[in-house]
Amino acid sequence: MQKSIAIWLLICCAMVFAMVVVGGVTRLTDSGLSIVEWQPIVGTMPPITQQDWDVLLEKYRATPQYQKINKGMSVDEFKSIFWWEYFHRVLGRLIGLAFFVPFVYFLLKKQINRSLGIKLAGIFILGGLQGFMGWYMVMSGLVNDPHVSQYRLTAHLGLAFVIFAAMFWVALGLLSPERENAQSNEMMQSLRRFSVGLTSLIFIMVLSGGFVAGIRAGLAYNTFPLMNGHLIPPDLFVLEPWYRNFFDNITTVQFDHRLIAWILIFSVPLFWYKSRKVALSGTTRLACNLFLLMLAIQVSLGIATLLHVVPIPLAASHQGGAMLLFAASLWVSHRLR
Repeated sequence: MQKSIAIWLLICCAMVFAMVVVGGVTRLTDSGLSIVEWQPIVGTMPPITQQDWDVLLEKYRATPQYQKINKGMSVDEFKSIFWWEYFHRVLGRLIGLAFFVPFVYFLLKKQINRSLGIKLAGIFILGGLQGFMGWYMVMSGLVNDPHVSQYRLTAHLGLAFVIFAAMFWVALGLLSPERENAQSNEMMQSLRRFSVGLTSLIFIMVLSGGFVAGIRAGLAYNTFPLMNGHLIPPDLFVLEPWYRNFFDNITTVQFDHRLIAWILIFSVPLFWYKSRKVALSGTTRLACNLFLLMLAIQVSLGIATLLHVVPIPLAASHQGGAMLLFAASLWVSHRLR
């Protein structure tokens, strides 16, 4: 039964992955503000009749995004942004059901002990908080400024990764409760600390990516490896107070994201090289190899997205790649725990 619980959690992880990718497309197509009400139950029903569409469009016409950006939008044009946000919200509800119903089932079957039950209950609470955070994020774009706050967007993205990490870690613990049997020497301990540090850095990179998306920093400096001919661009600290630059300055936000990527470009291969000097099991070795491979894929996606000025397919793939890289780092850290 432990395996069944793990498979259920991994399915939920896959759904969260899909949610992040769809959320990325929703952001890239400016669809997130197309639904102006939060109706967890009634909002599940899609518009069917022309009257339904007319009512929704009329509500959208009262928003700053319509009045300042999309004025004159037709019903058909409205549908093209509505469906992305609709599917994003419905997928969120489906994830909630996919988690809650089996959770109750396993509890009734007494297959979940107290420790595991507390962990799963905590994940469920985080899921509820994520739903509220999503609406709180949308609210920021429905008043005056027709743009979602980059702070709320990043919090929403970061919380999705936290939920994914929690479910993935618990699932890994159920599938492979044994620990790595390699010798517990100084090199092994160093490798463990290294893996945890890399996982933390990848999460920070994800948050920096949220700010890149939030202020559309990817549409500037579309050159690589230099930023329009500069190794260190001159406009890093033009805002006052200085700390605003890390969140509101397009130059600084993109520079920080690139800097973290460069650190990973050198650090992950170094970690992989160090892992070759330690006697690891086949599974742990596979995890280390996959980690290096995912870094190469993610960096390639990031560069391609930048050079092509953020096309939707590449940008969405880059966001999904971030979660896969994060998952690979979690797997390595779990194996070395």
